[in-house]
Amino acid sequence: MKELPKVYFERLLESSPDIVIAADRQGKVIFYNDGAKRTLGYGQEEVLGRPVDVFYASHEEAQRVMNAMRSDDHGSRGHVTNFETEFVDRNGVPVPVAISGSIIADDKGRELGSIGFAKDISLLRRHEQMATLGELAIGLAHEINNPLESLVNHVEMIERFLRNHATAQQYEVEHARIESMKRELRRVQGIVERVGEIAASDSYDTVEYLPGRLMTDLGASSTLPPEPAAPPTAATHDHLAGKTILVVDDDADVCASMADILGCEGCRIITTASGVEALRYLQRTPVDLVISDVVMPDMDGYELFRELRAARPELPIVLMTAYYYDKDHVIKRSKADGLQDVIFKKPINPNRLLELIDARVG
Repeated sequence: MKELPKVYFERLLESSPDIVIAADRQGKVIFYNDGAKRTLGYGQEEVLGRPVDVFYASHEEAQRVMNAMRSDDHGSRGHVTNFETEFVDRNGVPVPVAISGSIIADDKGRELGSIGFAKDISLLRRHEQMATLGELAIGLAHEINNPLESLVNHVEMIERFLRNHATAQQYEVEHARIESMKRELRRVQGIVERVGEIAASDSYDTVEYLPGRLMTDLGASSTLPPEPAAPPTAATHDHLAGKTILVVDDDADVCASMADILGCEGCRIITTASGVEALRYLQRTPVDLVISDVVMPDMDGYELFRELRAARPELPIVLMTAYYYDKDHVIKRSKADGLQDVIFKKPINPNRLLELIDARVG
């Protein structure tokens, strides 16, 4: 094969979008390409002939890179591949980079200098950061929504008790407190929804809460869920009395609070902590409806739905989830497999829950 003239390689290095920097044996810059200029902002006249340290935050960091090239720990001696460090641009802003470089030596092994190709990995770091924040947001939403579900149900039970046992004057005072509690619960729910939206996207806004200090803009006031409709009278769901409902959730407080809400309507409530337990129970006992969490340790709600659809296609099933980000597309897959539009996210408005059960088993 005919060897390419040296000028071809020079033109390639000059036009590379990556940062290409070469230094002589004294560590002074002898080559600086257009990609480096675009990323770091220095003109050639500002860096040629200067120590290569100019691109680093410290002399020690520059020395760390050279030591890596001379060691056997990052590939063969005299080379590094995707060695991560930080440059500093003309404005003093750190630029995370991955360097692949080599020490150049003559035929006798004497060092003549070094050359490195550095790729700006700011976007990669950003994506990694967003992935980590997304995982945190998903977990946070789940862990908050389960206790929110319990709190919403307990507040509903307190209001029902007051409606049935308090005097008109007592109810007026306590009802105002309960409405305030519901409003604040909806506020927390709105924040959690926004966290879920951030987890599903690749960007988020920030606001300055102290000079020079930023925080994520959760837009809590704009994401406040609408106030639910006025609660129905107790007689509305009288025909649910005697219905057997199986609640499947690995959160004991959620099971207990849902049992309270449904039990007040005369339903017989059975609770299990897993999909496997639910299947065992259903093998020997009939029920009128199954309400199951989506995310459970041994069998998720989607798998439980498929098992029950195959064994008892006539049995109504409702899936609920504390997640706002359907990473595994459980909701989409369940609907595609025939589940009706009855999947909703915690916390579930108790009256909405009763309406839903009404439509399925009433």
